[in-house]
Parts: sequence; C-alpha cells; structure tokens
Amino acid sequence: MKKIESACIIDDDPIFIYGTKRMMNEVNFCNQILVFNNGQDAIDGLNEITTRGEDLPEVIFLDLNMPIMNGWEFLEDFVKIPNHNREKVVIYIISSSIDPRDLERIKDYEVVNNYILKPVSPEDLEKVLQNFG
Repeated sequence: MKKIESACIIDDDPIFIYGTKRMMNEVNFCNQILVFNNGQDAIDGLNEITTRGEDLPEVIFLDLNMPIMNGWEFLEDFVKIPNHNREKVVIYIISSSIDPRDLERIKDYEVVNNYILKPVSPEDLEKVLQNFG
C-alpha cells in the first residue's frame, strides 16, 4: 500500500489527536502529520504552506465541533485557498456522533470524501490508504 506524504488532523481533543497519531505511525500511514486545534489555526497554517509554494496535506481529518472555527466554517474557507493541489486533497469528517443532518450537509462538499466515527481505528486508516492506492 502506498504511504501518504502528509496528513492533517484538525481537532481540539488532545487525547484523540494523540491516539490517532499513534495509530497513523503503527499502520505506516504517512511521512508527516500536521495538527491544528481549530479551523482558524488550520486555515492560517494551510495558507502558510500555500504561500511557501508547498503542497497541502493529501488527507485532512476534520472534527466538526471545535471552538473558534468549527468544521463547517473551515470547509467554507478551505475551498477558497488558492493552491495547485487543493483538488487532490481528501477530507474525512471525524465525529463522535452521526447526525443525519450532518450526513446530508456533507454531500454539499465535493472535497469531503467520507465520514469516520471516533475513535479512528487502524482499519479506518487502512481503508483511507486503499482509496489512495
């Protein structure tokens, strides 16, 4: 299976971030893991990457419920980032609850590939890798 160059976790839960990073390392998921604690930090950080002329992370795991800027607001701003590889970025919504309204709303965003229920399992990560393969 192909390893991903860089992935990004956008979540405000340190325990979830720690566990997910450990699992990513276990399944040899990617070379680089970026972490942002809310949507605003993520937008700022991703804009910075673009400014340096670097590629955005290939996979973004996005929590919906965060302070400052939530996942939906992040998606609104993300699609405006001018980057040559933005179209190749795949976003997975990560949430602890599946709200049918959220599932409907996800369909409005082409960039959102799927929905993963917390906690993320090694099988979830392997499925993501297979989709890239």
